[in-house]
Amino acid sequence: MATRTTSEPSGRTFLRIAIALQTLAIFFQATTAGLLLSTSYGEVLHSVGARVMYGATMVYLLAAVLAWRPGGGSPRPVLHSTGFLLLASVQVVLGVAHRPALHVPLGVLMFGLSVLALVRVLPGRPPADQGRTDRGRAGRPPVPAGKQS
Repeated sequence: MATRTTSEPSGRTFLRIAIALQTLAIFFQATTAGLLLSTSYGEVLHSVGARVMYGATMVYLLAAVLAWRPGGGSPRPVLHSTGFLLLASVQVVLGVAHRPALHVPLGVLMFGLSVLALVRVLPGRPPADQGRTDRGRAGRPPVPAGKQS
């Protein structure tokens, strides 16, 4: 009896790792933001974390392109990661400008979006484009050709 195994494309695994790294980097930023207010070394940690988070966001974009192009996957992660890189750029500008009224809520939004992106690529879930079924009119199965009334 032969057993059948399916291997997952390595681009998808790299995408998962990149999104997990990004999510952890943003969580680290939230932690160091609290340290920034209460310790003398918080500013250094938050500054280093900002560079790591921005780098992780660029790695996410690279992973999305690599998962899309060679493997023929969905271009949706490329769009998400590009938007995330834009948000990260705005976040860095707001942080450097010391605008916490905008910087903090954007950080919370970015963390939520990063967790959402991570959940979307977890193992066991089909890619966003493959999980759909076309049910035809009003939720009913499509009628075979030649049998329409």
